[in-house]
Amino acid sequence: MDSRPAKNSLTILTDLVLPGETNPLDNLFGGELLARMDRASSIAARRHCKRIVVTASVNHVAFSKAVPVGSVLTIEAKVSRAFKSSMEIFVDVWIEDRESGEKTKVNEGIYTFVAVDETGTPIKVPKLIPETDLEKDRYEGALRRKQLSLVLSNKMKPSDATELKALFK
Repeated sequence: MDSRPAKNSLTILTDLVLPGETNPLDNLFGGELLARMDRASSIAARRHCKRIVVTASVNHVAFSKAVPVGSVLTIEAKVSRAFKSSMEIFVDVWIEDRESGEKTKVNEGIYTFVAVDETGTPIKVPKLIPETDLEKDRYEGALRRKQLSLVLSNKMKPSDATELKALFK
């Protein structure tokens, strides 16, 4: 199976935050943002493997700043590493200042998707080629994040988490 560069999976969604999507403080509901991040991640994963993909987990989400009604919201998702049938997708969320147009990062998240066939059985995905420094950093950290997630869910013994153990040597 061939390898594909990370840049081929880049997905950028830009949208406006409307009043019906906000809480009593006129900020975007967290669940609404998570759904948008999930959709962008799904597209990025599918672009990488060219197959049906399903959300396996939301590994990390950081709500750093509120997203006010009327904001122009941009979500950037890109595969950060491909494993056997799963892919880690890193998501960055930005809002634009209404007057200056300057972008501020307000959120980030890490999702895991699995490629499946028409019966829902996991299938192999192409390897990922990181090219930029950021892509390489996220690629290197992905195995540690995967091992941590497996240890926390009791699917891996801590003694088998070689990448995590290496951090403490």
